[in-house]
Amino acid sequence: MPSTKNNVFTVSRLNGEVRNLLESQLSKVWLNGEISNFSSPSSGHWYLTLKDSRSQIRCAMFKGRNQAVRFKPVNGQQVLVKGNISVYEPRGDYQLLLESMLPAGDGLLAQEYEALKQKLAAQGLFAADTKRTLPNHIQRIGVVTSATGAALRDILQVLQRRDASVEVVVYPSQVQGRAASQLICQAIELANKRLEVDVLLVTRGGGSLEDLWCFNDEQLAHTIYNSALPVISAVGHEIDTTISDFVADLRAPTPSAAAELLSKDKGNKQEKLQLVFHRLRQSMRHYQLHQQSILDNVNHQFQRQDPQRQLQQFEQRFDELQLRLQSVLTDKLNQHTLQQQRLQHRLQQCSPAQFIQIESNKLVFLQQQLVSNMQRKLFDASNRLANAGHQLDTVSPLATLSRGYSITKDAQGKVVTDSVQVKTGDTLTTSLASGELTSVVN
Repeated sequence: MPSTKNNVFTVSRLNGEVRNLLESQLSKVWLNGEISNFSSPSSGHWYLTLKDSRSQIRCAMFKGRNQAVRFKPVNGQQVLVKGNISVYEPRGDYQLLLESMLPAGDGLLAQEYEALKQKLAAQGLFAADTKRTLPNHIQRIGVVTSATGAALRDILQVLQRRDASVEVVVYPSQVQGRAASQLICQAIELANKRLEVDVLLVTRGGGSLEDLWCFNDEQLAHTIYNSALPVISAVGHEIDTTISDFVADLRAPTPSAAAELLSKDKGNKQEKLQLVFHRLRQSMRHYQLHQQSILDNVNHQFQRQDPQRQLQQFEQRFDELQLRLQSVLTDKLNQHTLQQQRLQHRLQQCSPAQFIQIESNKLVFLQQQLVSNMQRKLFDASNRLANAGHQLDTVSPLATLSRGYSITKDAQGKVVTDSVQVKTGDTLTTSLASGELTSVVN
């Protein structure tokens, strides 16, 4: 039975081996997808998920890379990204480490442009040692452009001003649209078939990336490279760079600048210097492109031993733990806040202050009831007293006396109600409403 001792992995070793395998076997990839779960911790790194209708993949874009992104990613946005496949070892998730990010619309064209540029560079179409020098005495210039475009008018005006003896042969072609690349190729082939000019200028004015896209065609690049006539590319403005600029023998920043370079003005040393400068800059661009390709390969070889990759793993782990801690703390704080509110409510229900307040309210109510009852009782007693006084007044002897009656009493104070009660010589006292009278019976 074969030994399995050497085949037993730890989890950490397995994840490390998988990461090395992915990073060594897969180079940079382009990926188109929708952003979700985007987060940007205090470290400045970006973490997100790219998804389509069926799958998703985690992505990380570290601070040194995301600073070059010219827009702020948002959830739901379609983007095109470039990055390296890797494994986040602490969690065992495979992920994409992003190097660049573009909105989906612009990104697709940029991806095609970069892919074609790398392909043609690898084929040697941009090599500086294949570039041909321009003739010393240019008598006739072939121009491949639109016969009605502003570029042709600018070229003719410059040539008329600088050297009217130079002849111009126009090979008209569309310079925009789907069929433009094929028509430009046919015009270049026609000029090479006729061999009636000293140099060929492929040009048009400025425009958007889509307007200039016909000059990023692979067939056009090979046609320019295989041309027997020296070719100058002058497409768009200074900031515009197309595949035809890289493969041509010389690039001019604008159509007018190309006419300046091709026209005679021996006394103008600065323009000669400018021509040398343009050729030097073009050679530097080709050299830089070649060296960048070599550097990318070297970087890919050393990625497995790159300490920065390990540091990025630790930073990503730190950001993940920070986000989890923040989420846990927020949940705990909400739970404690809710519990505190419940306890506070219960405490308020059992609070002596609340009990005192309730009893105080009862006492005030009872006091109000007592005062009300006392007032009612007093009012009733006053009414009864008034009625009794009225009744007493009604039967009072004083009331009878006030109506003209009198009361007669004998010497013993007895009221005399009959004449037989007295005799001659008795003394009687008569009470009137006001005062008394004393009389003797005769």
